[in-house]
Amino acid sequence: MSSSQSVIVQPARCVRGQVRPPGDKSISHRYALLAALADGVTTIRGYSTGADCASTLSCLRAVGAGITQIGAESTGLHVRIEGRGLRGLTPPSGTLDAGNSGSTMRMLAGILVAHPFSSTITGDSSLRRRPMRRIIQPLERMGAAIDSLEGRPPLTIHGTSALQPIEFAPDVPSAQVKSAVLFAGLHAQGVTTVEETIQTRDHTERALATFGVEVRTAGRAVSITGGQRLRAQTLDVPGDISSAAFWMVAAAALPGSEVVITGVGLNPTRIGIIEILRRMGAEIQVEASAGAGTEPTGTITVRHRTLVPARVTADEVPGVIDELPVLGALATQGGELHVSGAQELRVKESDRISALADGFRRMGADIDEAADGFSIRGHRRLHGGDVDARHDHRLAMAFAIAALGASGPTTVRDAGAAAVSYPEFFTVLDSLRA
Repeated sequence: MSSSQSVIVQPARCVRGQVRPPGDKSISHRYALLAALADGVTTIRGYSTGADCASTLSCLRAVGAGITQIGAESTGLHVRIEGRGLRGLTPPSGTLDAGNSGSTMRMLAGILVAHPFSSTITGDSSLRRRPMRRIIQPLERMGAAIDSLEGRPPLTIHGTSALQPIEFAPDVPSAQVKSAVLFAGLHAQGVTTVEETIQTRDHTERALATFGVEVRTAGRAVSITGGQRLRAQTLDVPGDISSAAFWMVAAAALPGSEVVITGVGLNPTRIGIIEILRRMGAEIQVEASAGAGTEPTGTITVRHRTLVPARVTADEVPGVIDELPVLGALATQGGELHVSGAQELRVKESDRISALADGFRRMGADIDEAADGFSIRGHRRLHGGDVDARHDHRLAMAFAIAALGASGPTTVRDAGAAAVSYPEFFTVLDSLRA
């Protein structure tokens, strides 16, 4: 499916079945980036099939990491990465293309600043509109020089082998910014600390520990001492809870529904959606799996129950930033949802607040847009309509889930954008119809 392709989503009576979501996108990025810096050969099973994570592999190949896909399974790709060690990457022969992936651009920048050569990272038209000053400022404080177009991509990074450690407090909570600074700190001459006002997802801290790096935490501060060597690993990526969220919401939205999601990541910084869905009325059971590993996994079972009004506040937003569009889809099916403190949604792959409000209104929803969020009152059934995902993967999937509860069909334009994180989405959606 091309990114511009339209899909017609018909209403569903209910959804039922079992799903194993693809490998976690956030974890896949981080495992690949650290594997490229490690000593030895790392193998990763369950690597995300999404286009964003493919962009990370492509960029790492271009700077000298040896990467081979040695298999593909229902849970994701099986990838082999020959690490180059700290400061072991090589100058690319051309411009690096991050595609639609802000994660690739921001986190890779934190690695490239530590290499004494210049490189340029660009992306698609959506990524080139996204703000990058939030990583440029701390990385330049550490000694690199980064050229940009008024704080937006493409970024030309002039790296240095003499990075200095910093203490950094991001203005906006962002796991990608935290990760970029910590990755640079791996190469700095001393201790680098990032202190957040609200804790963001901690996949980077866990991944660093998995590769043998000592990471110290104190409250919301994370510190790393530069110069530590990374040891190659054999890794399994858990299922992506942000992808699972679409099936959780589908089950919560439609009477008579039950979906069982297996092998899904249960990282404590990512499961805020479970609490919010429960507040909205869904019945959810969580069973953790036994076993080692720094990323917990388990099974989530979701059943429909009567929906009720709920709020998502600013302190909760960083933990569910990716799930807010699909939580909005649930609110269109009954109850109410009020979201505040989510201005970050305006600088994602699209202005997600504006695009979400426009799409849901076209389907018949009662939604108000605010500068930092939205309010949805699900007191009337959607009638379906013609909506535009605006090249945004999470909007394409959120509109499709909302469409299941409409009285008529919905055409989702740019539905192919779902491939950025979940290429199998529409196939799985059809399999769950009951």
